[in-house]
Amino acid sequence: MAVTDWIMNNWLEVFGAVSGIIYVFLEIRQNIWLWPVGIVTSAVYIIVFFTSKFYADMSLQGYYLAMSCIGWYWWLRGAGQGAQGAGHRAQNEEQKTGGLRDEETERLKVTRLKPVTGLLLTSVFILLYAGTWYILSRFTDSPVPEWDSFITSLSVIATWMLARKVYEHWYLWIAVNAASVMIFIARGLYPTVILYCVYLAMSFAGLKVWKKSISEEPRAVRREPHAS
Repeated sequence: MAVTDWIMNNWLEVFGAVSGIIYVFLEIRQNIWLWPVGIVTSAVYIIVFFTSKFYADMSLQGYYLAMSCIGWYWWLRGAGQGAQGAGHRAQNEEQKTGGLRDEETERLKVTRLKPVTGLLLTSVFILLYAGTWYILSRFTDSPVPEWDSFITSLSVIATWMLARKVYEHWYLWIAVNAASVMIFIARGLYPTVILYCVYLAMSFAGLKVWKKSISEEPRAVRREPHAS
């Protein structure tokens, strides 16, 4: 009975945890439905983190919500839907594959992080971390401004990398999820602790699955002849 009462009193957080697990499962599968699920999850956690005084995390969920819309568009555009010149690319793909076209040849491909992009993202992370820490420590009653800033700043970078399907974003999520588990235990957000433990385990699974998708890049693409 006590468990039922607890679930009823914390139903919004429980719902957010369940939808968050579905989100990561779809992320591992590279299923585009992760983005609408992400919109729902972010909206729920805006409320949860506001009531728990995790203001940076609350703002981060607003960023997640916006990036879910942008990522949805990028993944669709990568699949040749609505992109400029899509008809010309489709014709080229038909020629390469003998007239056969499918989602596998059209979707946005997983890529590796380029050194220049990595340096730029590192610089952005440092600036975000310093700025967020200053704001939280000076103008809010956040109990852990340094960790809140770390999680927020690194998550901003990881989410952008996910939207662009950059493989190394999984390493960032591992760091974010490990730190989040410790912080949420301290704050007593136990359904969210379970969620982030699942996130952590699934991040390692995501590393393996996405790496496999890189190695299985269609041969037609890898063997494309250079233009004369």
